[in-house]
Parts: sequence; C-alpha cells; structure tokens
Amino acid sequence: MTKAFIAMGANLKSYLNLTLKENLEIALNMFQGYDLNILKVSNWYKTQPIPISNQPWFINAVIKISTKKSPKELLETLQTIEKLFGRKRNILNGPRTLDLDIIDYNGLIKNNDPILPHPRMHIRKFVLIPMQDIEPNWVHPITKKNINFLIQKQKDDQKIIKL
Repeated sequence: MTKAFIAMGANLKSYLNLTLKENLEIALNMFQGYDLNILKVSNWYKTQPIPISNQPWFINAVIKISTKKSPKELLETLQTIEKLFGRKRNILNGPRTLDLDIIDYNGLIKNNDPILPHPRMHIRKFVLIPMQDIEPNWVHPITKKNINFLIQKQKDDQKIIKL
C-alpha cells in the first residue's frame, strides 16, 4: 500500500444541493468504494479563491490515504469522483463542485501524467495549512523544505479560516 495526500475543495453546490462541507464529506465517504483507505483528514477551512476573484469562497481539506493504485490510476479515480459531483473543467481556476488533487504520492517525483508532487502545492496556503494538520513533519520531495518553512514563506494575501 502506498500513502498519498489528496487536496479536496469546493466552492459550488453539487446537484445534491447540500452545504459545501456536506458534499465534501459525502465525497470522502465514497473513497472506500474506490479502494482509497482514509488514514487522516485535516481540519476544514474556508478559503478565499486564488487568484482572488469575485467567485464564492472554498471549503478545503487535505486527506492522507493508502492505496494500491498507481499515480495514474489514482488520478483517474479522483476525476471519476469529481464527475459524479458534476465537476466541469471550463474555466482555469474557476468555481467547482469538487476538486481532488494528488499533492504527494509517497514522495515520488514525476514530470508527467500526473506531475508529482503537485507543481503548485508549495505556494498554496489552502493546501499547506491543512497538510500541516495531518503531517506536521512533511518535507517537499523536490525542495527538501519542511511544511513549516513553506508556510512561513507564503504571502498573507489569502484569507483562510479554520471551521
């Protein structure tokens, strides 16, 4: 079994018409059915969109899982779950009903399909802060910088509120 970290977020209601947090919790419950074993879930955070825009704020978390899936299989599984929640990829960094990204896959460094670790995770407080909740000693596989250092290097321009 391989350990991986998944960033989870949403800022639009799905067809279920539940709160964003309820939608995310349902998506989490679906992981077991896809052979994704949840080991830890971070706190939930309300986060301002990046880049800052007039779209609704997000609810974000990071999940630590174990899986037998390859990175490509894991990405395909996450995209399947996103589609079940009505995810459409029309606008770059646009609003979404569900966003599931592989942040780290057992420290693997990979340059394509999918790129690992996630190429922008180290500059996103909405990923780093929840990641610190569940893995306070995590070290970025490429930069070799620990999570605390990465968080301290972030600008204070994105508002993040622990729920």
